[in-house]
Amino acid sequence: MTHDAAVLKAREISNGVLTPSAGQNDKAGKFSSEAIEALGNAGLLGLMLPAEFGGAGLGPRTLAAVTATLAEADASVAMVYLMHILGTAMIAAARPGIAEAVAPVLREIGAGLHLTTLAISEAGSRSHFWAPVSRAHRNGKGVRISAKKSWVTSAGHAHSYVVSTLAPEGSGPTDSTVYLVAAETRGLSIAGPWDGLGLRANASAPIALEECEVSTDFQLTDDSAGFPTMMSVLLPLFNLGSAAVALGLCRAAVAATVTHLKNARFEHLGQSLGESLPTLRAHLAEMQIETDSLAALIDDLVEHLEEPRDTTLLRVMESKAAAGETAISVTSTAMRVCGGAAFSKHLGVERLFRDAHAGAVMAPTADVMREFIGKSLLGIPLF
Repeated sequence: MTHDAAVLKAREISNGVLTPSAGQNDKAGKFSSEAIEALGNAGLLGLMLPAEFGGAGLGPRTLAAVTATLAEADASVAMVYLMHILGTAMIAAARPGIAEAVAPVLREIGAGLHLTTLAISEAGSRSHFWAPVSRAHRNGKGVRISAKKSWVTSAGHAHSYVVSTLAPEGSGPTDSTVYLVAAETRGLSIAGPWDGLGLRANASAPIALEECEVSTDFQLTDDSAGFPTMMSVLLPLFNLGSAAVALGLCRAAVAATVTHLKNARFEHLGQSLGESLPTLRAHLAEMQIETDSLAALIDDLVEHLEEPRDTTLLRVMESKAAAGETAISVTSTAMRVCGGAAFSKHLGVERLFRDAHAGAVMAPTADVMREFIGKSLLGIPLF
């Protein structure tokens, strides 16, 4: 599969599956199993997997393009997709020696038959996702895990969860280990319902692990090596994907605003809103400028990920902080420009507005990213 083919497939799925049901799924808080099936059938669940597992072997540029395309139609599905890609990346980066154990899972993902996700954040450490407060305990040939994970996208729908805990002998908050936990593992359950303000259809519910036994074969990282793996594998792709979701929301908001300004009319003047009110045209122009600026920022980040350099980490951190604020700004302006038609939910703009705000509270939050950026510029250790 080529980059262009992947983006085309994402566009076809967006038009044929996501767009017709996005509004109703948002209203009902319904997870779109239909979208996941379509993504699997199209070969997009294995987008970044090597060909040996049936994957497309594509890189961050395609991930950003596909995710933004999905987000234009339904940001909930785009976030489900992103978390799956991140979980897959963690499984594929498993420590030496367990390739045989995780290979069947990777092949199922490559075949479009397995949805995975992350179960990293905990209420006890909140936006500091890298610092779990739960701890694994040795148990024969594996470990026993009890943990309360928050904001688990696809909770109750994923086939597996990539779970972090403190290592059995870990002494500090970054001494974590990462495990792959099957959804059917005894003791794993959905700890509460999901009824969010935004991203209402991504099933981002808490899950509980009570004395869950996990074999050493499914320990993805060495003891206490979870933190560096999350920093090197998860953080860059998560921030890139989050920025891509924001870009999709911005593009959708611009498109909806253009349609409204063209179609809504002052009948007594014989003109559309766009023709009659220069202030609205100016607001629309600013929305487009912000959207294109975000697209340029994402392109720059992709180049840094494809060819790492000294400024790569800084670009990774900047991308999520900037993208979240841009999405909030653009969708807020869309609400203002579209007025009562947006407020009364006739245009779907208010869904974009609500979904955009989810990024601000999703760890690592924009405030945490700014703190890291400031520390980085001053030469202060981030952790």
